[in-house]
This record gives sequence, structure tokens and C-alpha cells, in this order.
Amino acid sequence: MSVTATKLKNTRQMRRKRRVRAKISGTAERPRISVVRSNRGVSAQLIDDIAGATLASVNWTEADLRKLSGQDQAKKAGEVLAERAKKAGVESAVFDRNGYLYHGRVKAFAEGVREGGVAV
Repeated sequence: MSVTATKLKNTRQMRRKRRVRAKISGTAERPRISVVRSNRGVSAQLIDDIAGATLASVNWTEADLRKLSGQDQAKKAGEVLAERAKKAGVESAVFDRNGYLYHGRVKAFAEGVREGGVAV
């Protein structure tokens, strides 16, 4: 992939990210789930944008997630975040895909959150 193609790809992702973030915001009753995808794993935060606080988070480097790979890791991370969200008193949330396309690991993460009992 050339330098120009990489810049174009990053530019498209930033446009998607700005477009999504202009439309959604997290509150105390319905916080925002911000997902970050890397080549090695998935991490996410449950954010109250009004207070500027993180209510719960999950990272792929945690012991029970580290040994899993790909979509299994993402789905399990979603379930772990849903469990932590319930402990924080959250029943529903807004999903911020952070400019990533909604498929693959991002989709698996969202499905894991839903299966964990948080409405997304």
C-alpha cells in the first residue's frame, strides 16, 4: 500500500469518525460505547460525555481476553464490558464505532454487548 493510499484510508476513517460523533453523545443514563480496534485486539470504554467521565472499560490485554483471537476476543470483550456496565447501573448505551466499518470484530463486539444484556 503506498503512502498516498494510506493517507486516503486514514482520511476516510477520520471523516466517518467526525460524522458519527457529530450525531451521538453519551449521557449518564445512556452512555457512549467507544470502540478502538488495533491489529492485535479490541478495547472499549463506556463514556458519559456530559460529565466527561469513563464509567467502565475493557482492554484486549486482560488475562481472559489475551489468549483468544479475532472475533472470539471481540465478542468476549463485549460481554465483559456489558457485565461491568450493569455493575455501573447502565441498561442501554449508544454505540460509537469510531470510524470503523460495522463488520468483523467491531460487529462481534457490539453483538457481545447485546448478548451481555445491554441494549445498544
